[in-house]
Amino acid sequence: MQKLPFCSAEKLREIASVYPTPFHLYDEKGIRETARRVQAAFSWNHGFREHFAVKANPNPYILSILKSEGCGVDCASITELMLAKAVGFEGEDIMFSSNMTPAEDYIYARKLGATINLDDITHIEFLKRNGGIPEKICLRYNPGGELHIGNTCMGHPWDAKYGMTRPQIFQAIRILQNEGVKQFGLHTLLASNSTDSAYYPTIARMLFKLAAEAHEMIGADFFMINLSGGVGIPYRPQQSPANIEEIADDVRRLYEQMIEPTGMKIHIASELGRYMTGPHGCLVATAIHEKHIYKEYIGLDACAANLMRPAMYGAYHHITIAGKENQPNDHIYDIVGSLCENNDKFAIDRPLPHIDIGDLVVIHDTGAHGHSMGYNYNGKLRSAEVLLQEDGSFSLIRRAETPLDYFATIDCTPYFAAIQKETEALEL
Repeated sequence: MQKLPFCSAEKLREIASVYPTPFHLYDEKGIRETARRVQAAFSWNHGFREHFAVKANPNPYILSILKSEGCGVDCASITELMLAKAVGFEGEDIMFSSNMTPAEDYIYARKLGATINLDDITHIEFLKRNGGIPEKICLRYNPGGELHIGNTCMGHPWDAKYGMTRPQIFQAIRILQNEGVKQFGLHTLLASNSTDSAYYPTIARMLFKLAAEAHEMIGADFFMINLSGGVGIPYRPQQSPANIEEIADDVRRLYEQMIEPTGMKIHIASELGRYMTGPHGCLVATAIHEKHIYKEYIGLDACAANLMRPAMYGAYHHITIAGKENQPNDHIYDIVGSLCENNDKFAIDRPLPHIDIGDLVVIHDTGAHGHSMGYNYNGKLRSAEVLLQEDGSFSLIRRAETPLDYFATIDCTPYFAAIQKETEALEL
């Protein structure tokens, strides 16, 4: 199966002539289509809300697109909350799912009226002192054990730092009822990047059962079941995408069997990040060096600071060479960056067409956890972000960092002045 960029080679060259590589490029049309598909799939549930995981792509232009499509946001820090507010999200538009939460984060989340997703039972008293207990609150569940879907073990929840045990959930509900909480939500995240259509239904069955039992045993009233994120994308050409319509229909059947008999009116929520924007972004770089030693290397003007996942996880990202998509993959390369770390490799032993110096190299599926995971190790500067709009035009939605950005937090005026003078002399 061929995996092609969402943008033609000609358009990529046009964009690169205006905004030098490397840059992350996002496809507005694709993001909107995915948001509409998710909304339509879960439209059977009155009040369904997709809360986009801001950590996946914290760019206000991307958040604005999703807001216009009816999405909310999921935030995990005070700065993400500030970004959400700046874009115009408010109240229950915002899920606040954090852990080991600083006091100021809770205080600000309560000020915005965000739905608090409480990670631990010990946070009840902490939240009470820092922002106060709301009348509606969500609880994060960790079932422990192993997560099995079909014949596949997808992970060990007991090894995750997130969420409360089943006994703690019941204890937390009782405590919070005494604190005046009227309605509860339930949330769990047990996998990452699953394209198995059984993943969300497995989560739904678990949370629906817990909600029904808590409702019957201690009179807890639930307003939301948040299936969180974890629905993945096909990074490799031979992988099949998750079928969101099939997934949503399976969740519907479970809802009808397990929730409707309780009489509770519960809305379903999701916190998709990767699924919403991942396929609709790519890192565009230029081949600037070649090296012939024990292996064949192509060096890019991008590095792991622009896309951490291959270096950090050994993650696969498909690569195409602009204008050479239909040429045979008859060369074997390591595609690397200039970071002084040997794991700075976007691909190892990858079959690709012959690459010439100056070719545009397209690294696919960076629309989530790409730019957002960038860093400045080795003095590397984060790249620009560009939006390809629905009409074919394009605009800069985040400029590339400069050396002055890198040095701006040094609180030592003589050094900064010298650096500024050097930067101006170099015209950087």
